[in-house]
Amino acid sequence: MGKLKRFSPLPGFGLTLGYTLFYLLLIVLIPLAAVAGKTFGMGWEAFWAAISNPRVVASYQLSFGASLLAAAVNVVFGLIFAWVLVRYRFPGKGLVDALVDLPFALPTAVAGIALATIYAPNGPIGSLLAPFGIEIAYTPNGVLLALVFIGLPFVVRTVQPVLADLEKEVEEAAAGLGASRWHTFLKIILPHVTPALLTGFAMAFARAVGEYGSVIFIAGNVPMVSEITPLMIITKLEQYDYQGATAIASVMLVISFVLLLVINGLQGWMQNRYTKGA
Repeated sequence: MGKLKRFSPLPGFGLTLGYTLFYLLLIVLIPLAAVAGKTFGMGWEAFWAAISNPRVVASYQLSFGASLLAAAVNVVFGLIFAWVLVRYRFPGKGLVDALVDLPFALPTAVAGIALATIYAPNGPIGSLLAPFGIEIAYTPNGVLLALVFIGLPFVVRTVQPVLADLEKEVEEAAAGLGASRWHTFLKIILPHVTPALLTGFAMAFARAVGEYGSVIFIAGNVPMVSEITPLMIITKLEQYDYQGATAIASVMLVISFVLLLVINGLQGWMQNRYTKGA
């Protein structure tokens, strides 16, 4: 008897690969090539002048610095959120679980307006912080707050299923052998969830670095203080300086790609290390 062919609900490899490459070319590679082509056509001196402007450099520092810090904050609190949702039962758990996804569904402009209203100096929370000299809205702190808000679901939803797969019996066995809670966390739980944490960190960072709508209203857009890089790109486009806009965007693209490449490489190394250790 001849060997039976394995049934697949999708067409063959060649056809599906062709569709995949075509879709990737149409949606990703062609727009990126257009950005690169526009940038290469402006000359080195004009390119350097566009990307080395002090306002642009300050926006890079704010956008990437705040994005990395917000992703790091979300790694810590995202792990706590995921742990509570997986390991505990409490009234309103379904509501809390649904609220985690709110930044996904809420329009970014609405989120920005809401955050600016709440944390403004005369807002419900901002007025309580003002006597202590703490300013959130219209400062870099507001940018960080908005980026934490929109990035939290990425970490929670990435870590949550990994924690759900970690059986409680493993922790109980560690406790039975005399391991403390902190030792159990460091030696059993953390290595198991680290690849997922790195994935969530990368996703939260990627979302934050290009965020515009939720940040623009709470940032205040003070030159050299709270201007983000996407705002500088929009400003260049409004001035019909398309080459300047693509120059800034290309630098942002390269830095983001390098950082994500490093994070993904670290994630793969941690995954291989955990697999070999297991």
